[in-house]
Amino acid sequence: MSHVLGRARSTQRGSAQRGSGQRGSATVLAVAMLFLLGLAAAVAVGLGGLLVAKRQAASAADLAALAGATAVQDGAAGCAAAAATATANHADVVSCQEQGDVVDLEVSVQVRSLPGVEQVSARARAGPG
Repeated sequence: MSHVLGRARSTQRGSAQRGSGQRGSATVLAVAMLFLLGLAAAVAVGLGGLLVAKRQAASAADLAALAGATAVQDGAAGCAAAAATATANHADVVSCQEQGDVVDLEVSVQVRSLPGVEQVSARARAGPG
């Protein structure tokens, strides 16, 4: 009987020795997965911020172009009105041209959420017809 118990004990010791090389591997795997999850979340936040900035630039350009075209039709300086409207919408005018009653401009907006991308720009044109 002792021979049978001895064999059972040696089998248990052998399996404990084989598994000892994998101790803590689940922890390493969990840390790696959490790192990847955090990295994916950071990329998603950065790209979301870039999308918001692009939409803000497009909206500011549209509003500024409309304000400029309205000012030109009223006899005022269209680019000055466009610049004021762009500034009120947290955008900077990159270029502005008046061609008759039409105002064509480009604005830029700062991007704060994505490293490596400082600004996004948008163009708009407004006028009668």
